[in-house]
Amino acid sequence: MKYRNMEDCINDLEQHGHLIRVKEEVDPDLEMAAIHMKVFEAQGPALLFEQVKGSKFRALSNLFGNMERSKFLFRETLEGVQRVMEVRGDPMKALKRPFAHMGTALAAWQALPKQKSISLPVSAQEIQISDLPLIKHWPMDGGAFVTLPQVYSEDPDKPGIMNSNLGMYRVQLSGNEYEMNKEIGLHYQIHRGIGVHQAKAVKKGEPLKVSIFIGGPPAHTLSAVMPLPEGLSEMTFAGLLAGRRFRYSYKDGYCISNDADFVITGDIYPGETKPEGPFGDHLGYYSLTHEFPLMRVHKVYAKPNAIWPFTVVGRPPQEDTAFGDLIHEITGDAIKQEIPGVKEVHAVDAAGVHPLLFAIGSERYTPYQVVKQPTELLTIANRILGTGQLSLAKYLFITAEDQQPLSTHREVEFLTYILERLNLKRDIHFYTNTTMDTLDYSGTGLNSGSKVVFAAYGDPVRELCKEVPETLKGIRGYENPQLVMPGIVSIQTSPFISYEDTVKEMDAFTTLLKEKGDMSSCPMIILCDDSTFISDNLSNFLWATFTRSNPSHDMYGVNSGYENKHWGCDQIIIDARVKPHQAPPLIADPAVEKRIERLFAKGGSLASIKI
Repeated sequence: MKYRNMEDCINDLEQHGHLIRVKEEVDPDLEMAAIHMKVFEAQGPALLFEQVKGSKFRALSNLFGNMERSKFLFRETLEGVQRVMEVRGDPMKALKRPFAHMGTALAAWQALPKQKSISLPVSAQEIQISDLPLIKHWPMDGGAFVTLPQVYSEDPDKPGIMNSNLGMYRVQLSGNEYEMNKEIGLHYQIHRGIGVHQAKAVKKGEPLKVSIFIGGPPAHTLSAVMPLPEGLSEMTFAGLLAGRRFRYSYKDGYCISNDADFVITGDIYPGETKPEGPFGDHLGYYSLTHEFPLMRVHKVYAKPNAIWPFTVVGRPPQEDTAFGDLIHEITGDAIKQEIPGVKEVHAVDAAGVHPLLFAIGSERYTPYQVVKQPTELLTIANRILGTGQLSLAKYLFITAEDQQPLSTHREVEFLTYILERLNLKRDIHFYTNTTMDTLDYSGTGLNSGSKVVFAAYGDPVRELCKEVPETLKGIRGYENPQLVMPGIVSIQTSPFISYEDTVKEMDAFTTLLKEKGDMSSCPMIILCDDSTFISDNLSNFLWATFTRSNPSHDMYGVNSGYENKHWGCDQIIIDARVKPHQAPPLIADPAVEKRIERLFAKGGSLASIKI
């Protein structure tokens, strides 16, 4: 079905058993988010909150909660969009078989945005920020946030919708120093599309006009997060995926999405910032308070019976995990076309996506070498770490298939393959004093940290331990050693105090391990605060290890040293303890958890959902 608006979508979902209406009044302060997370964890349906305390508007969550529902939403358009994306990525296909792709070209042409003279229905009523469902998600959040916004801006040098950017940048509506109904906060990095537009506006000495669309057809929301090929605008993609052209108008000089449920218009003035955050983020921690652009609110619009869509961000998996799966379904093998030699790149969701990448590349240089070793893989690794959002990664494990098929999505099997082949003196490559994800607080400062590549290829060089080696037991001050997976053991020790103390501690610990003799079957040790937690499941290991460590500062080695400025060791130690400078983890409020039980109890709207 091709939805004209969010109401069409809700009716369709309900008719096919994909949606439940929550009829009880629910508080947007923590309760709605807590309910959403319970239902998402239970793989439940989309939720329509019909009575939001303090607002006359309804709210929708868990719309993209699983792949089945996402595919259902776009069941009439998904295949055609995939064909367009395929041709955009490989235009030679269209040249070789022009008649086979005539429908694709026609679909793209028919998806071009359509300007209307009147901005109805969304501008039917003018409201204020305080009228909206002001949803606060986590106890320490700085205020209420929009979590599914479509933030629209135009290029000041080339105005018009075809030179616009539509992105999903979080929007703080209340709290901190924002003056209610007059100011809101936008969180984005300068390299994003809107950041480029703002830089141009600053150069001209003029404010940047911004429109924030909320709701409308689900395709519009997804368009704001799509990594699109050069030349395909988000607005055209929105039309393609919706099966209906993006309809827009201009009002007071601001672009208005006619099919949105809400539109907030305003201006970002040069040099104007205010503290934004904290905010519970996708790494499973709070992103802390920092100065970000201030948007002065011009007007806020809402269509009749408007619906406010939202999601909750937190430690994966969350709804944005399903977003990622859907994006991969649409873009297919785009990364292969962008980076020659790449067969797979997997941003590991359990580790918060950005911190950890697994990759499979080609290794075609080895026929000319006596010993199989990573060579082309290193070239590919550099390309990966220099490409788009992949550049935010801290840890990259990369290998090539050699006589046996591999999948980066079988995490234990993939890591086992690499650890069996990793030459610890040769195959570890650091990038120090470089950039890091703004939301990652494991580094030396905001946006500052390091990266490391583990590139392994060739025949196995060790057999990995399947249980904790005896030599790792009974070490004073290092307790409860636990096997995480073959070749990896976690050990808990005293809390982290400072890097100065840790350097001394690691000198003593690595000397002790060296004296204990050969432990080549255990190439990686994880130092942590709770080894039972780390080893309990793969998700805990991936999350805690790779979100709580900065490679240059938190990796140590037994018998480590430099040869021609290249660092190597006999055994890797990763310090995954919580550091004082890191952001606090997301912890739900027990009182709120207790309050929402009423909805899942007998007679409650969500009694059919097993939690």
